[in-house]
Amino acid sequence: MRVCLQMYSEGNPAVKQDNATALRYFTMAAEKGNPIGQAGLGMMYLHGKGVEKDYAKAFKYFSQATEQGWVDGQLQLGIMYYNGLGVRRDYKMAVKYFNLASQSGHVLAIFNLAQMHATGTGVLRSCNTAVELFKNVAERGRWSSELMRAFHLYSKGATDAALVLYALLAELGYEVAQSNAAYIFEQKQTSLFNESEMFTRALVNWNRAAAQGYHVARVKVGDYYYYGHGTRIDFETAASHYRLASDQLHNAQAMFNLGYMHEQGLGMKRDIHLAKRYYDLASETSPDASVPVALALGKLALYYSVELVKRGVSELQLHYFAKPLFFLSSPNWDIYAMAILCILLAVVYQLRQAAQRRRRRRDSN
Repeated sequence: MRVCLQMYSEGNPAVKQDNATALRYFTMAAEKGNPIGQAGLGMMYLHGKGVEKDYAKAFKYFSQATEQGWVDGQLQLGIMYYNGLGVRRDYKMAVKYFNLASQSGHVLAIFNLAQMHATGTGVLRSCNTAVELFKNVAERGRWSSELMRAFHLYSKGATDAALVLYALLAELGYEVAQSNAAYIFEQKQTSLFNESEMFTRALVNWNRAAAQGYHVARVKVGDYYYYGHGTRIDFETAASHYRLASDQLHNAQAMFNLGYMHEQGLGMKRDIHLAKRYYDLASETSPDASVPVALALGKLALYYSVELVKRGVSELQLHYFAKPLFFLSSPNWDIYAMAILCILLAVVYQLRQAAQRRRRRRDSN
């Protein structure tokens, strides 16, 4: 319907622009409560197309369209408040309606918000926010269709062709393209480069995406320094990236990783209290972290109990009582603990199976 109404309102090669016909159809649609018709009728009165300019009526129809969540009504109300057309100029109300329209992805609303943040009009001036919004507008240009083309190529298995497009868009600053290119390099899904340089190229793209505020990319950069992928192992640098993802981007995985590094003393002073704090933060931040955090806290409590036992007993008692638990203080003690748990689970499973077989034999007799 929107296209049909706009054909007469704006005109195109197939249909001549006709204000009278557009006004008639917009009025019919508005009378039936259609938000597209209401917003279109508001535009006719706002600009005086086929009717005399009437800001009051324009405001009325835009308000009706906005009540139904129509994005064009939200945008036009913001413009009216910004310019003081038929209403008292109110920058805060303009920001409100531009925000509403921008949530639906309206490019002009995003651009207007960027302008207001850049100049401090109606909001506190924020160059960082303005740049992010301008970037959002720029990424919605015609070249953004290449991003979807790259995705379709990747979906069809043409990974090399997809990587070429992602690499091009990554150079233009597309964060999604940077992340996707990094993923392809990380999974070694391309034959365009030597396998030895895959991690290095992935790290470059993860770094670019992280610089644009993508929290997953920031954690990935930390992982690369932690494991030495594409660079040397550097626990301190890994911890700094995890801390950025945790403190600024509230990433639960980064919090969990920091907890583990504090627990093991990797790249920082060993501190089980800080470890517990980060584990708790991870659980509070994401419900998905509940199970791994519960296991980590159980492991931490067991280790802490052993430490207390070691401090409280004499050397003789330590030799006969605490020393058999040596594995709990070794670097790989968690692997030993998991192995013991697996053995216990296997024993319980076999016992239950045996009990079920005996029950079935009794039932058959």
